[in-house]
Amino acid sequence: MSDIREIRTHMESVRDTEKVTKAMHMIAATKMRKAKAELESSRPYFAAVTTEVKRIFRVESKIESPYYYPVTGERVLPGAYGYLVITADKGLAGNYNTAVLKEVEKQMADHESRLYVMGEYGRRYFTSKGIPFVEDFRFTAANPTLQRARVIASRLLRDFRNKEISKMFVIYTDLKSSVAQQANCFRILPFHRGDVLVDTEEKAIKKPFIFYPSLEVVLDNMVNSYVAGYIYSAIVDSFCCEQTSRMNAMEEANSNAEDILFELRQQYNHARQGKITKEITEISSGAKALARKNSERERKADR
Repeated sequence: MSDIREIRTHMESVRDTEKVTKAMHMIAATKMRKAKAELESSRPYFAAVTTEVKRIFRVESKIESPYYYPVTGERVLPGAYGYLVITADKGLAGNYNTAVLKEVEKQMADHESRLYVMGEYGRRYFTSKGIPFVEDFRFTAANPTLQRARVIASRLLRDFRNKEISKMFVIYTDLKSSVAQQANCFRILPFHRGDVLVDTEEKAIKKPFIFYPSLEVVLDNMVNSYVAGYIYSAIVDSFCCEQTSRMNAMEEANSNAEDILFELRQQYNHARQGKITKEITEISSGAKALARKNSERERKADR
């Protein structure tokens, strides 16, 4: 690429691309901070709901509930397992989407599955692979809200209560740190005794609880909030991971753009120096030729 104009055009193109990637990096950072702030503001409520649900099972240890594993403690349950799969709406986020989809395929290989999909990337992937899914929630992954989490939780709980699924999982990306992420498969329901009947620092309960209008109604309401809260947390966590992955991808793209620009500058300077040298050589040659011509004229004139 020795033509100076061609090199200059290429440099301008790389600079324009770099402007886009830098803007995407800044947008991703802003979205991530906003989503984290919203999650932190609602986390205490859902943490309290989770604590109370587990406390009910500790107080009523002999309770028989569809939200609880059988008393036998059996881990493998008959029927299909339901998986809520959370992906992004688009790519440009490193291996964020592929890690989740690999985890889905891993889980599907072990047991009969029913998929519930959120995110355009996941919908397109399963459609292209011919993998059926029960529900594709037409919510954009770019705007996680508690209301959308409640809608998703309502559908999953309906199928769980109707025994269409015997276990409820959510597969999403867990943000370990700004540089570490992991595709996570978490069982939301049913609860296992080992998960709730554990030593706690709670004060001893001296009086029995009174559930109004009934234990089942109270538990249903609390489980609704528990499932919606965890799904909301998973959606926001996934969204933060997506933005972090996009930030890292855009940062890598910016770094690559700088490397390309450095190489192009060297080529440009080399080509420009070569052109200047050529022009100087041509001027010098022309001057020498003119000097020779003038010298010949002077010799002829002397004769």
